[in-house]
Amino acid sequence: MEFRHLGRSGLMISEISYGNWITHGSQVEEDAALACVRAALETGITTFDTADVYAGTRAEEVLGRALRDERREGLEIFTKVYWPTGPGRNDRGLSRKHIMESINGSLRRLQTDYVDLYQAHRFDHSTPLEETMEAFADVVHSGKALYIGVSEWTAAELRAAHGLARELRIPLISNQPQYSMLWRVIEAEVVPTSEELGVGQIVWSPMAQGVLSGKYLPGQPPPAGSRATDEKSGAQFIAKFLTDDVLTRVQQLKPLAEQAGLTMAQLSIAWVLQNPNVSSAIVGASRPEQVHDNVKAAGVKLDSDLLKAIDEILDPIVERDPAQTVSPPRRP
Repeated sequence: MEFRHLGRSGLMISEISYGNWITHGSQVEEDAALACVRAALETGITTFDTADVYAGTRAEEVLGRALRDERREGLEIFTKVYWPTGPGRNDRGLSRKHIMESINGSLRRLQTDYVDLYQAHRFDHSTPLEETMEAFADVVHSGKALYIGVSEWTAAELRAAHGLARELRIPLISNQPQYSMLWRVIEAEVVPTSEELGVGQIVWSPMAQGVLSGKYLPGQPPPAGSRATDEKSGAQFIAKFLTDDVLTRVQQLKPLAEQAGLTMAQLSIAWVLQNPNVSSAIVGASRPEQVHDNVKAAGVKLDSDLLKAIDEILDPIVERDPAQTVSPPRRP
């Protein structure tokens, strides 16, 4: 495993991080989830990402049980706040009330005294940014979180939050966006702004919900049991990639992966890690062997000819300019 600084902070995290968005507490049984976490630890992953909303808070509970016997100082545990976690009007958003109650709930479920990174899961247009950032400052100053991050925020939102964070003397160091060979929207504005501010990207869906693994074939139905056939496991987020044009071009990447000595999945993860503003790529798994396969992308350097060849195959279908594309899928 290779490690990188998260943004311009001193925090080192594993290039491959383990996330449990659509697996723990919902898609797979707990024994399988625990086996995947063990596999992640065995392969050198130290960074684990979750959120209070995943599987209705159950994902945090499973991760807490999986990590409770590990040396806490050797782990980086990330979670998030924003999406509804209960029926009440204040059980959502980035108000002071919800942030304070949510951090306490997350710590209890994760069985830890603090999280390394506490992230705003989306921007809250109904709460003053000042209120949100002051609440985050209190969370940091109380020792319940060491750093602050955001997820899927625009460049302008990042800049505004970063300015307040500096005034409040708290480290806002990360953004968690969707990013892959097929979805490059952050490259236009978010990445340049983040580089200026010292914010690093922790990217989700580097395999475009499994499409870049090559298992979905043009003109054929999705494989039984795949993510595309399971509404509980994010089928709505993969639909936009399941066109014959996209799938045909993805199949053309196979010879390039073989020439590089990589699987299709490894190639897609290694590709996002070529971006110097990316600190870590999040992978999930329902089986331990998937973890062992994915971590082989750590430390891989792709040469310029290979990167150019990938662009030549995919360029007509890549989502780049946020002014000309639909909004990113709204992952909870």
